[in-house]
Amino acid sequence: MCGTEKAALVDKCSLSSTAKENGTRTTLSSDAVINLDHGDPMAYEPYWREMGDKCTVVIPGCQSLSYFANKDNLCWFLEPELEEEIKRLHRVVGNAAVEDHHVVVGTGSTQLIQAALYALSPPDESEPTSVVSAAPYYSCYQEAADFLRSGLYKWAGDARAFDKDGPYIEFVTSPNNPDGSIREAIVKRGQGKLVHDLAYYWPQYTPITCCAHFDVMLFTASKCTGHAGSRIGWALVKDKDVAIKMTKFIEISTIGVSKESQIRSAKILGVISDSCLHPGSNNFFEYGHRIMAERWGKLREVVGSGKIFSLPEYPTEYCLFTGEFSETHPAFAWMKCNKNVEDIEKFLRGQKVLARSGKRFGSDPNYVRLSMLSREEEFEIFLHRLLAIQGTSN
Repeated sequence: MCGTEKAALVDKCSLSSTAKENGTRTTLSSDAVINLDHGDPMAYEPYWREMGDKCTVVIPGCQSLSYFANKDNLCWFLEPELEEEIKRLHRVVGNAAVEDHHVVVGTGSTQLIQAALYALSPPDESEPTSVVSAAPYYSCYQEAADFLRSGLYKWAGDARAFDKDGPYIEFVTSPNNPDGSIREAIVKRGQGKLVHDLAYYWPQYTPITCCAHFDVMLFTASKCTGHAGSRIGWALVKDKDVAIKMTKFIEISTIGVSKESQIRSAKILGVISDSCLHPGSNNFFEYGHRIMAERWGKLREVVGSGKIFSLPEYPTEYCLFTGEFSETHPAFAWMKCNKNVEDIEKFLRGQKVLARSGKRFGSDPNYVRLSMLSREEEFEIFLHRLLAIQGTSN
């Protein structure tokens, strides 16, 4: 790249020296450590600040005293208004079928992953049920499967290399975390059970090409709305017995899910649905799609300015929600280092950029996963550092 082109690119990625946090103007040092290891969804903060009091919820002291939300519901701690807004949002977006599925709420999708493992593992097998996912797979699957050292299930690695007879559970993440690809089941054997993790199957990340209709589907507010701190996830479960067992796991582990978080999440989901249905409203998914498209455009331009790094390419598809053609803009960048660097995570750490190594995803250390959901200022500093790395290599 010639000097004038690179100067123009630096100007496009110019740093913002200040940022607002909780209404207070703060300054992030240009040499600060930029943590892109976690998918902390602070990119949505400006949208929700602009919404003002639309999501404000007042909970009087006499409310939410009981353990029970609805004794007649299979998931007895699920607040009725949250169930209603979950179903409403899926109908509005058209990304998942809800009519013939039970809703099970959890403390984030992490708890639901463990609940699904418990519910789908045969209780009378002589050895633990194998748990697999195609590499690169979400790093927390292995951690969740092995953490409790359960006698019911055990991590068995990459689904593509799995050749063991007997029951198994396969996690299918689509779009995939970390690489953003659209996935289908790999093993496809008679004794298998599937869990479809659809945390990123929302219009800001990928075109909605069909209404998903799987046996167990997992979603989370953290990646849908950006409210990771509320710790709300939900499962759409077709089989009643599986839903009962998942509910039982949550009952034993946490005696339900915070009612305050559920009430707040119901309000937020309702605001999102309204923003999609009312012309002239600030459509949340349009906002998210615009942010993600802009960030991916900037990142591709920086990566394309040199030969050190490369990124996956994604097809353009028709989105049933927007009625337009678009490509996937994942919440994470799965970046490969084409240089002779033994460990790109360690290399980037030396540049004060924290990323998650490909080794954590069953892949190679010349890959890293980088969050695309940080605050704007952090993202711009990251681009500058990446551009500087490209420049020193020329």
